[in-house]
Amino acid sequence: MTETEKSKPADISPWCHEHQFLGANQRDNEKRTYLVIALTAVTMVVEVAAGIIFGSMALLADGWHMASHAAAFAITAFGYWYARRHACDPGFSFGTGKVGDLTGYSSAMLLGGIALLMGYESVTRFFSPVAIAFDEAIAVAVLGLAVNIISAFLLRENHHGHHHAHDHDHDHEHSGEHHSDHNLRAAYLHVLADALTSVLAIAALTAGRFLGWVWMDPVMGLVGSFVIARWSLGLARDTGRVLLDVTTNKGLADKVRNRLESVSGVRVADLHVWRVGAGHFSAIISLVDADPRPPDFYKKALSGLDDLCHITVEINHYPNPDESGR
Repeated sequence: MTETEKSKPADISPWCHEHQFLGANQRDNEKRTYLVIALTAVTMVVEVAAGIIFGSMALLADGWHMASHAAAFAITAFGYWYARRHACDPGFSFGTGKVGDLTGYSSAMLLGGIALLMGYESVTRFFSPVAIAFDEAIAVAVLGLAVNIISAFLLRENHHGHHHAHDHDHDHEHSGEHHSDHNLRAAYLHVLADALTSVLAIAALTAGRFLGWVWMDPVMGLVGSFVIARWSLGLARDTGRVLLDVTTNKGLADKVRNRLESVSGVRVADLHVWRVGAGHFSAIISLVDADPRPPDFYKKALSGLDDLCHITVEINHYPNPDESGR
């Protein structure tokens, strides 16, 4: 054995760590998504079959509409499966926690496409009205609303109780948005979009059926497309910022800087804090210290900031603290 080999530590496990940054409720959210896919698929089959048997175009159309939502939920389910399947793959530098943000962004694009199609179809119907079988259409809209209410209940995200042991300075905004599962949120927005469409359709069809206001149908379509487009933009903005490693939690970054600079002689020269998964943040810190200490000393100063799960510290020395401006 060479002298170099003898100088190598026999066990480096204390300095090694895993990169599994999946959300705390990953498995539960995945199971709920599968339930919604099953519910949507069953409803789709029933509506398509009923449409063929009874010759109802309204039922048939809504059945295929349900199929498009089942496809959207399948994107969510695939994201959960893929992130879990590759959670221990070292090829992912910071784990697979952001796979949900990628699928969420994809779903946002799909929602945006749905909004555009709704808007186009609504404008078209202003100039080329179509005959509406009001009674059948209302029944289909009510059925769709019922299914979406159940699905929304299954997909709603609950942040209660996640952070009782966290730093006392955590605020409410941090407890919600920064722990949000964007993959589940995307599926939830698809359900809300469909529920909104059903509510607006029921209102428009009822007005058309009893008041003769046929023009309400395209008007409600435009309203729905505008609201869904706003949801799509919001989801795309939030997931896009995560995918681009934007500092989405400025409050956490400020706490990291303040804690380190409260240590005598320490200044933070460069700081990067970014989200690597729901409720998980990584930090790369470059600091200067008049009396450099081991990295664990600085990491210990950040204890209690539970969202920080991967910290890298670069330590630089300056000989005279007075020259640093402190």
